[in-house]
Formats: sequence, C-alpha cells, structure tokens
Amino acid sequence: MHLLYLDESGNPNDVQNKFFVLAGFSIFERQCHWMDAAMTRIAQRFDAPNPSSVEFHGAPMRNGKGEWSSRTPADRIQAVADIFALLSEKQLKVRLYVSVIEKSLLPIDEILPRSFENLASEFDNFLAHQYTQYGQAQRGIVILDKSHYEQKIQGLSYLFKHVGHSTGKLRNFAEVPLFLDSKASRLIQLADLVAYWTYRRYAALDDRGFRILAPHIRAYGGSVPGLCELISDETREKVSKIPEPDYPFPAPTPVV
Repeated sequence: MHLLYLDESGNPNDVQNKFFVLAGFSIFERQCHWMDAAMTRIAQRFDAPNPSSVEFHGAPMRNGKGEWSSRTPADRIQAVADIFALLSEKQLKVRLYVSVIEKSLLPIDEILPRSFENLASEFDNFLAHQYTQYGQAQRGIVILDKSHYEQKIQGLSYLFKHVGHSTGKLRNFAEVPLFLDSKASRLIQLADLVAYWTYRRYAALDDRGFRILAPHIRAYGGSVPGLCELISDETREKVSKIPEPDYPFPAPTPVV
C-alpha cells in the first residue's frame, strides 16, 4: 500500500493569502518506519532525552517562533535541509505532489475541492500506473493533518470515488482520508515542510526550499503531473525569474 501525506499552506478563506498550497508526498508503507526514524535522529539534536517533543513545522522553524525561538537560524535551516535530503534516499522512492492555486482565479468555495481533486486524482493515476506498467496491484490512502477541513475532504473523497471528479473516478483508494495530529506524526511534519516551502516560492518569491523539492515531484513521460499549478501569467513569469538566492540552504549534514 502507498500512503499520501498532505498538508496545506495558506488559507483559502483569508484575503491576506494570495495563494493556497496543498502538498505532500507518497511513500510505500514499509518505508514509513525508516523515514520516521531518520527524522527522529534529527530531532534528537534539539532534545536528546525526548525527541518526540520536537515538532518540525515550517513557519515556526523559519521565523524562530514557539519552541524554535531559542534555536539559532543556522540550526533551524540545517534541520530543514537535512530532512529534505532524506527525499533523495533511493530505497524510499518518495514522490512529491503539489497543488498551487492563485486564489483570485477561483471562487473561494472551489479552492479546496480543486486542490484535493488535483492531488487525489494524480495519486490515483500513479497507483493505476503501478499496475498497468509493473503488475503491482497497490491501493492507497491519503493522510492529512487534523484541521477544520476534515469533514469537507471526507465528503470530497466519497464524491470523487462514487460519483466522480472532472476526469473520472478514484478507483484505487483503500479507505477515505485519515486525519492525524501532526505532533504525533513525523511524516505529516514532512508534508508540512513541503507545503510551506512550496508556498514560499509563490507568495514570497523565496525558492530556496523548492529548489531542493522540485526534482522529487512526480514526473512521467517527460512531464511533471505531480505539479498542478493554477496561477496567472504574471505569477508564472515572476517565479521563472527568481534569482539565485544570496543565502541558499546549506549542504546536508554528513551521515556518519
């Protein structure tokens, strides 16, 4: 079974947020423990006796808020760089899925449904491809951070599976989406970091994190179906011209 972990950045109902991002990654069920253990080793730098108390959370880590207020900027950004480096582990075969919507281009009540449809349908396509190309009959489950969107996404999942969405039906999901407390799930925390640093690319023209994430977005046949953008031509031009950052992410900490 493949699991798709998702989180959002931006709020579809907040007029101060120009963009809404729903993003995360898929991973085979047997690899979840490895990813959790690797992220926990990074957490031990900040609380060795109790690493489970450390929550990797995009905005607080970047801004030095909450539990991250006593940590240096260098330590905070190094932790993010080291977590993102785990995406390159070949045995994990992690695939990123990203939906970016410029909110002015859709009615407010369509933003979340479109975002979830984008990623759920593409994940479903990936599962179907695993069977048609490799004979691997795998099912999938979507796992999200607990939020006030829970009831709406549950309804959307049922609708897309039994009635259909704009391009068909969801045919490879084993269950309706599950919702977890991010404090208890390292993998939800990773989805949060993916969503946050993707959001930074569009909202702040800060693509330091996205430069690391981009090679891991699901690609197939020369296209990148895992990246779903609904953005204006103006925004597309701006993100295409983001200069090299003055302070890029540091290199990953060597593993000893």
